[in-house]
Amino acid sequence: MIHDDVVFDGPLGHTEGADEYMEGLRGIARIVKGADPHKVIVDGDDVCIVYDLLTDVADPIPTAGWYRVRDGRLAELRVFFDPRPLMGGG
Repeated sequence: MIHDDVVFDGPLGHTEGADEYMEGLRGIARIVKGADPHKVIVDGDDVCIVYDLLTDVADPIPTAGWYRVRDGRLAELRVFFDPRPLMGGG
């Protein structure tokens, strides 16, 4: 479902390529329990999802994700949220 050259940008890091992206997902999966979606906006190959990030270490964190799809697979992802609750500062 992801391109080999997928690019991720977010408050906790940047990855390039499927292997780096999957390694990052495995890391964050240790604390994330899920997401509570509120809104999905689609504009061609761009998808924006507004949701609350649900974790084991913080109250729900308001989050927005901007996904760019190419050839039916995820090519680029940018995530926006305040990371302080995950670091004990929020």
